[in-house]
Amino acid sequence: MAKASSSWVYHVHTVVIIGWTLVATFFFATVCLFVSFFSRNGDAVHVLARIWCKTILAVSGVKVKLKGLDRIDPDGPYIFMANHQSNFDIPVLLGCLPVQFRWLAKAELFKIPIFGPSMKGAGYISIDRSNRRAAFESLAKAAETIRSGTSVMIFPEGTRSSDGRLQPFKKGGFVLAVDARVPVVPVIIKGTYHIMPRHKLLIRPRPVTILIEKPIDTTSYSRRTKDKLMDHVRRVMAGHLPVA
Repeated sequence: MAKASSSWVYHVHTVVIIGWTLVATFFFATVCLFVSFFSRNGDAVHVLARIWCKTILAVSGVKVKLKGLDRIDPDGPYIFMANHQSNFDIPVLLGCLPVQFRWLAKAELFKIPIFGPSMKGAGYISIDRSNRRAAFESLAKAAETIRSGTSVMIFPEGTRSSDGRLQPFKKGGFVLAVDARVPVVPVIIKGTYHIMPRHKLLIRPRPVTILIEKPIDTTSYSRRTKDKLMDHVRRVMAGHLPVA
């Protein structure tokens, strides 16, 4: 009986969270779109997006602990690479990582009304994975953005893990890393998989930890040796996570 009651509470809480997320997303996306016309570098839009995510985490009852922030320069350009366990990875990273960064995101997201234009206004970078040439053009644009001093966030697995384990990495992010010649920072997220596993809608609040590892220098790598960089980053992340 207690188990059934607990499940009912989670279902109601999930409806509340989803409802709030839809309302907050529409509101903040609209505000971000407006602000983007006056923000030259997208920093103000990023701050608004951070507030949006903090409200989602607050309504969801998700507490986040951040470790290792002292390992990076908050103002330095990096390529952050995080494991991807759940839809909650985005609000967790955007809401709790107190640095400016831009997402490298799939092109489909930029086609969503209001939300897509606000992402573009924030300086987020679209990548069309269905078109190899367009994808490499996107990576070139991202490398230029990073060299100018802006950090980028990437999920090197490319998509959410289906079982919480670290999945094989895609190579695109490492092409970007060797082209941009800025440090890669492995970011380990623990706990989001149990909040909302892939293909499941029920949300169960759980504590989350973000661990920032030491930056990895990329200047000794090239496109020919990018696989070695990929293996290095994966070994670091695999030291904290179960691996597929």
